[in-house]
Amino acid sequence: MPTNRRVVVTRHGGPQVLAMVQEAMPEPGPQEARVAVRAAGVSAYDLMVRRSGRLPGSPKVPFTPGVDVVGVVDAVGHGCDLEPGGMVAGWTIRSGGMGGYAEYLCLPGVDLVPVPEGVDPAEAVCMVVNFLTAHAVMHQVAKVRAGERALVQGAAGGVGSALVQLGTLAGLELYGTASAANQGVVADLGATPLDYRSQDVVARVRELTGGGVDVVFDPIGGAVQLWRSYRTLRPTGRLVWFGMAATREHGLRIIPSTLAMRAVLALLPDGKKAPSTPDISTFGDQWYRCTLTHLLALLATGQVKPLVADRVPMDEAARAHAILERGGHAGKVVLLPSRM
Repeated sequence: MPTNRRVVVTRHGGPQVLAMVQEAMPEPGPQEARVAVRAAGVSAYDLMVRRSGRLPGSPKVPFTPGVDVVGVVDAVGHGCDLEPGGMVAGWTIRSGGMGGYAEYLCLPGVDLVPVPEGVDPAEAVCMVVNFLTAHAVMHQVAKVRAGERALVQGAAGGVGSALVQLGTLAGLELYGTASAANQGVVADLGATPLDYRSQDVVARVRELTGGGVDVVFDPIGGAVQLWRSYRTLRPTGRLVWFGMAATREHGLRIIPSTLAMRAVLALLPDGKKAPSTPDISTFGDQWYRCTLTHLLALLATGQVKPLVADRVPMDEAARAHAILERGGHAGKVVLLPSRM
């Protein structure tokens, strides 16, 4: 009898708390599809909820991490109009926000979007959260216009590299911070690279742009980091903060100071703006499906090329988390099924 395997967080702690469990095959309910996973994304959020249950909305242990998947429709429930055998991409947000580290899982059909033929599942899974987030903050929040100058903090990361590629398509003049090892990656993507360790990024941006950028995209967080990003803006510029990558190094303790700093920046009477960034799950089904379909089409036609930092067998999920915690990689770490 066929069985399912999935990775669970057995208790809060380091990567070693991840374990593979075996169980009965899940059955799709009404309007659901069962997906045989071909690629599952590993995110900073996965690491945060693995380490601690203090984050608001954190699932209770034991739970299965993973917010984005690509796979083949294996079975459908009553009322689901997807065809078995088709490749699909989707997020797990509506199903509790987790669950992607599995060989099979059931998801609402409305959250699954067809993947064009010939697309690499590991690249397609980068579209679901990384590129979707980048598209949202660029076009829904910052509302960028062709010819504007933008600074992308963490430009070699999963979302950062997506921002650079989408920004190039939008006609932006781009600058991106990265480690020395990833300067070439950022340049190849189409941005002017800046070494955040050896350079005074604020001074260098002002020098290169003659006064500052129109937009800063900051997925890193931290009060000091936000203030630094804010100082690279020209008058009337806007700072878009939308992530907490800094928790990898500093832990959850930096979240309150980050929120406080963003609130202060939003009130400063200097003409600059620090708009709030809503959860992309609040943008609605139509936006989600249309935007993800558009992004997958960009991938299929070669207009974007997501960076896959590493492809790790699912039963080595602890190693995937260790890679993400170590940092220094370019792009997204992806889990692939250990057995087919």
